[in-house]
Amino acid sequence: MQSYYDKLIFDLSKPGRSGYSLPENTWGVTADALPEDLRRKTPAGLPQVSEPDVVRHYTNLSQMNFGVDTGFYPLGSCTMKYNPKINEQVASMPGFSALHPLQPEWTVQGALKLYYDLSRALSTLTGMSDFSLNQFAGAHGELTGLMIMRQYHRLRGDHGRTKVIVPDSAHGTNPASAAVCGLSVVQVKSLEDGTIDVGALKGLLDDSVAGIMMTNPNTLGLFETHVREIADLVHGCGGLLYYDGANMNALLGQVRPGDMGFDIMHLNLHKTFSTPHGGGGPGSGPVGVTSALAHCLPYPRVVRKNDGKYALLTDKDSCGRISGFMGNFGVLLKAYAYILMLGKQNVKNVGPYAVLAANYIKESLKDCYKLPIKGLCKHEFVFDGLAEDNGVTTLDVAKRLLDYGFHAPTIYFPLLFHQSMMIEPTETESKETLDAFIGVMRKIAEEAKSDPEMLRSAPHNTPVGRPDETSAATHPVLKYSDMQ
Repeated sequence: MQSYYDKLIFDLSKPGRSGYSLPENTWGVTADALPEDLRRKTPAGLPQVSEPDVVRHYTNLSQMNFGVDTGFYPLGSCTMKYNPKINEQVASMPGFSALHPLQPEWTVQGALKLYYDLSRALSTLTGMSDFSLNQFAGAHGELTGLMIMRQYHRLRGDHGRTKVIVPDSAHGTNPASAAVCGLSVVQVKSLEDGTIDVGALKGLLDDSVAGIMMTNPNTLGLFETHVREIADLVHGCGGLLYYDGANMNALLGQVRPGDMGFDIMHLNLHKTFSTPHGGGGPGSGPVGVTSALAHCLPYPRVVRKNDGKYALLTDKDSCGRISGFMGNFGVLLKAYAYILMLGKQNVKNVGPYAVLAANYIKESLKDCYKLPIKGLCKHEFVFDGLAEDNGVTTLDVAKRLLDYGFHAPTIYFPLLFHQSMMIEPTETESKETLDAFIGVMRKIAEEAKSDPEMLRSAPHNTPVGRPDETSAATHPVLKYSDMQ
């Protein structure tokens, strides 16, 4: 039964009711002061409610939301790790939060120093020479990295390099970023073990190749053990290696992309470095390069002068400006706080604990869920649906998980398997949480045998049931009036 407080705020509206009282207009300002073309032609149609109703409405909505602060979020390929609250405290400091991006350099030396120090820390962790922190998201970082790749070849007069090789296991943003950058995409197949087919790659390499985009570990959570051979082959034909840092959490403090032979990379601060993730942002996708490509980084760049002061640099060979100012500074603050909090002695534990957690879940569930690729995984792994095929789909399992208070993992991706279920626990979850998740997954596997209809009609305990996803995508209901 719907309670009074479950009602939409429009349902509580009463004509003439208001949650505010404006003082009498003594300034003589009337509606005529607003230009005609800026005035509404019809009423706004806002609900007329009291302040308590508004507060309760939005508070109740917030309690229906699920996030990493409310429960386990095993969203594969997204690294939904816990966001330490000290990060928020640092980002809220008035000396940072009250800054304006147009302030003169001499008034923001502390902010510029932080920007510079964070770029140096990221360089140390990744084996890159320098970083730009101006990107607003991981996909923005990908696009910037490809712009750097294209600019590098152009400056060398190598205008014929217009192809980017992308593995069939890649994130969908990889080919999209290449296309937006004006480059054509060539796909390289994977072997049965889930890694790149080096033999097939050799047949794709020529003087038209600008580079290759790789994720290591790849989207299946597998380490590309032939990465050095791949680097030699691509470099041998004059191309560059781009590292998609979406899965960097598995390697943090253990292996550096620069040491594997990569020339360009991006990092997702909202994944590996614990800043909030989801809801459309704000995110951050810093781009790092080797010393041979540093001059191609987007401007402005923060440099430290001989007198110890910090300044903004513009390079004539740069790939250009890619953001209005210097990226999402608040996100950079949170990532910097996270790195300092861990320190050199603890950052090296992130990758191993993430790998341990993923393998623990995989080994605990492989008897009741199909494991298409055996062996050690890194930070994430992929099941291909239930071990016993009785008509219950991955979507059904995901919906049923919601009834037990767990967010569903990534489903139907990667596209290499028909019933993909990608699980990434991260390093921040306790063994008790992992055991609870394993227990529920096993229970769901049993329900699939004993009461499959229970799964097909799930979820049963959530504010929203199972919508018609096709209609929701093609005919979304976005306004209250559309519900009538």
